[in-house]
Amino acid sequence: MYRFHPSVKWDDGYPSRNKIVEEIRKLWRRYDLEEKTRFNTKAEKVYKDAQGRWIINDPSHGRFEGVMPCIGSCGAPNSPTLPGENKFEGTIFHSSELDGKDAKDKNVLIVGGGASAVEALEFAVKNGARSTSILARSDKWIIPRSPFIDIFLALNVFGQEELLAWIPETLLRIFFYRDLKDLAPTSKGLYTDTPMVNTDILEQIRAGRASWLRGDIISVEAKGIMFNHRAQGVPKNGPGHQKLVPGDMIIMATGFQKPSLSFLPEQCFEPPYQPPNWYIQVFPPNDPSICANNCTYVNAIGTVGNYHIGIYTRLLLMFLVDPLTRPRPVWMKRWIRMTRTLKQFAPTGAFDFFTYSELIYWFVFVTAINPFRWKWALFVFFGIGGRLPMRIVEGEEMLRNGVGKKRA
Repeated sequence: MYRFHPSVKWDDGYPSRNKIVEEIRKLWRRYDLEEKTRFNTKAEKVYKDAQGRWIINDPSHGRFEGVMPCIGSCGAPNSPTLPGENKFEGTIFHSSELDGKDAKDKNVLIVGGGASAVEALEFAVKNGARSTSILARSDKWIIPRSPFIDIFLALNVFGQEELLAWIPETLLRIFFYRDLKDLAPTSKGLYTDTPMVNTDILEQIRAGRASWLRGDIISVEAKGIMFNHRAQGVPKNGPGHQKLVPGDMIIMATGFQKPSLSFLPEQCFEPPYQPPNWYIQVFPPNDPSICANNCTYVNAIGTVGNYHIGIYTRLLLMFLVDPLTRPRPVWMKRWIRMTRTLKQFAPTGAFDFFTYSELIYWFVFVTAINPFRWKWALFVFFGIGGRLPMRIVEGEEMLRNGVGKKRA
């Protein structure tokens, strides 16, 4: 499970909502965030005053030098209506509503094949379901929950499907999928979509406690779902074997809607520089005082945690307090075009998929390209040593002011 702070420790891979809220409250108290938070306040517009300071909705909330949208990548539950679902005699829930639900001795049907489906599968097995079937329209790569394998797969600094990508894909089929190679994607490369990180799911299938069915939902019936089970490599809605998959509970693991950044100024969405096609993916090229931290993400592979969020945050702080490090719009756009050129043969958009090693390369590049940013390197990458570069900035400011007075 994603760790949003270095001090957070989870007892299992998918902590409950209550456990997550408990950890958030600990951080809340530690950093005295109560006084700095406005609850029940929707950000409807963000704009600048005459002095270039940011205003959120209206001046009553204050004026700010920088803005950091942190709305995440998951908004309201995406709950499509299934054909004939009103005939179902069991219960239907979205995967976000599982806390407190009872799956004991039930036949559970999970609609969807992404990370939410894996979480729903673990819920069903943990709660003693009689059987669990995942009904997925397409194949998705599954990789072991191992930091070493995760780091190895993320070493592709090119951040795209390239000539040597068949090597890790073949190794996964041989040593991880093994007798379940039929579940591995054949038409989708590993470096095109976010893989599911789970070690147990294939073992659950081998043990007969779960099944993974590739195909299309035809209709929901009173006792289950009529399903067109397709063979590996057959496209969506292609020929297959139609059968009724029995179930007492349907879990809609259909993901979430993408939260909107529409409250930001229109200049942030100037074609062809709409998100995620921003400077290192989070800074709109027309204004580096905005950092949309972790909410322009589409797909990636690699270690996840708080590390990159901290780097993005400290880059924003550096840009705000040190004018000489602040990128100009023209250079931000050039970096975006350069990245597009480097990834022009990628099957995805240049910023629609990245690896963690590519992300680290981005950070190193934008820090090294400007000598005035070198003094901030330890602070940007590790959060230490911020006082020394700040004193240098103060000296530079005094020097500029002194030169200005002499010229006057």
